[in-house]
Amino acid sequence: MLIGIGSDLCDARRIETVLSRHGTRFEQRVFTASERAAAARRQGNARLGTYAKRWAAKEACAKALGTGFAQGVFHRDMGVENLPTGQPVMRLAGGALARLEALLPDGHVARVFLTMTDEHPYAFAQVMIMAEKAGAS
Repeated sequence: MLIGIGSDLCDARRIETVLSRHGTRFEQRVFTASERAAAARRQGNARLGTYAKRWAAKEACAKALGTGFAQGVFHRDMGVENLPTGQPVMRLAGGALARLEALLPDGHVARVFLTMTDEHPYAFAQVMIMAEKAGAS
């Protein structure tokens, strides 16, 4: 059963402006340690794209949760990680995880699907949250 869907388009030039103005403070407030490490391995537009895609993913996830960045949901509560195959996944913590759990019907578990892409200067992400019966394959 579909719980929520969200999408976001981000202009990497906005991220570049905020990074130049607020630097590490912005990075630490918005991005997880693993997201910052992923961006640090890249240079130039690739680094900006890494941040912009993750920003878009967080925005899309907040929309899918139905709260935006309110009701205890913060950017840092959502982190993009990559499986060994390279597939991006969204990991939730804190207020975002609490909101997700509140949305789930009894006897269900959540599956969060994420896709994201970038073509400088734009980055796009879409998140879909599904509830599946616990124990179903």
